Amino acid sequence: MFTLMLNKLLNMVLLTRYSSPATGTKVSEEEEENKMSLKDKLSDVSIVKEVFSKKGYTFFETPHRDYNLNLFGVRVDNNLSNDFDDYICAIYHLDGEWKTHVWNCTTDPGRHWLENPINPKGTAILIPGQYKSTWKLAKHQGKYKALCQRKPVRVWRDNNKDDILDYECEVIDEGLFGINIHRSNPKTQSYLVEKWSAGCQVFQKVSQYYEFLDLCDHSARQWGNSFTYTLFEESDFDS
Repeated sequence: MFTLMLNKLLNMVLLTRYSSPATGTKVSEEEEENKMSLKDKLSDVSIVKEVFSKKGYTFFETPHRDYNLNLFGVRVDNNLSNDFDDYICAIYHLDGEWKTHVWNCTTDPGRHWLENPINPKGTAILIPGQYKSTWKLAKHQGKYKALCQRKPVRVWRDNNKDDILDYECEVIDEGLFGINIHRSNPKTQSYLVEKWSAGCQVFQKVSQYYEFLDLCDHSARQWGNSFTYTLFEESDFDS
């Protein structure tokens, strides 16, 4: 009797482990292992090209010329502030082969500026889209090299002064707001966004930021000091 009850219990555990919570259908270990993480998708050139195409965005593909950078960010699907939980990526040709980079960043403002807006309309949150030739290498706030905004971008204005990111809010603003692409801590990495971003796209790790800048320097020498940046949402990469 005890053995029979134990077997039933084990069967229930196994069914729970390998079933989808929503449908109760069996999901094999192989299927679980084959699910691609977001980071893996962002490193797959064919997947990224398909997403660019579906959105109608330009994807730079010049196999016989190096460093024609596709720079893009991906905002993860949550509205919690203060984490470096997004990605900035680069895809380009070098010596006839595709190269990919995926770096940790935030595409959102930190909690400090959400609760204490600089602009009376509210704190800026960059709206997803492709912004062509909008950034150039210059000095962030006159201090250090970064990609600095030189053409208008569109932002949501979050003005309720809480620490929740309000995407698709009613107030939309367009203009030159100093939405730059820069680093956080100059020596190592930051663990909370806080004051590092009031709407900028900000790298978590300074070592990754220097890799990014090196690519931008190479690109500027070949293609000129003008950079396109495309911001996606995580859901754009759902398959």
